[in-house]
Amino acid sequence: MSLATNHKVGGGPVAAPVEPPKVVRQRRMRPGLLGLAILLVALGGLGAAFAVTSVRATGSYLAVSREVSVGAELTADDVVAVQVAGGQGLSPVSADDIDKVVGMRAAVTLVPGTLITMDQLTDKPLLGPGKQQVAIGLKASQVPAKQLRPGDKILLVSTPPQNAAPNERAPQATRYEGVVVDAMVPDEDEADRGTTVVYVAVASRDAAAVVTLAAQDRLGVILTGSA
Repeated sequence: MSLATNHKVGGGPVAAPVEPPKVVRQRRMRPGLLGLAILLVALGGLGAAFAVTSVRATGSYLAVSREVSVGAELTADDVVAVQVAGGQGLSPVSADDIDKVVGMRAAVTLVPGTLITMDQLTDKPLLGPGKQQVAIGLKASQVPAKQLRPGDKILLVSTPPQNAAPNERAPQATRYEGVVVDAMVPDEDEADRGTTVVYVAVASRDAAAVVTLAAQDRLGVILTGSA
């Protein structure tokens, strides 16, 4: 034990005992825990490296350079090769496969600036034998689904004339079967805003009657089968 000298008020120095410093024992890390910590650090580093590599990885894919309408054949001028980083979860067509898509038909309207997928293309004519395509403008309350998709089966039903006399007998409703080829909502700055334009494939014998009824706003649309 060491002695320390304290000065007493009004007297001489007085020796007082001083406690020795305590020795703190270091904890020993178990070898197993140390190995686990090193492994976790290594795995974290590999995960970060993989994430950076995935983000930086780029691929060359085909994008739409100009609008392609439904049923039109795709040409080399309609597509452009673009570099896309981090394509996880996407299924665009590789730029190396341009020869496979040129000559195919657009199954939906292809919008400029979007990547091309094989689901948007078809090698079959959208209008089979005995079919013709007509366009129908529908108000929001007339569209039978939140969104009509290519391949949806619909039933077009004629409705009575709006200016019919009260005592006039309404003509019997006529039904026409059709298949949705495409549907488009005009931009807000266009004159037809608020109207959904539906392109429908109908039997050739019904095309003229459907167009006439559509012009008179005398068509109701029923969704009978989803694509």
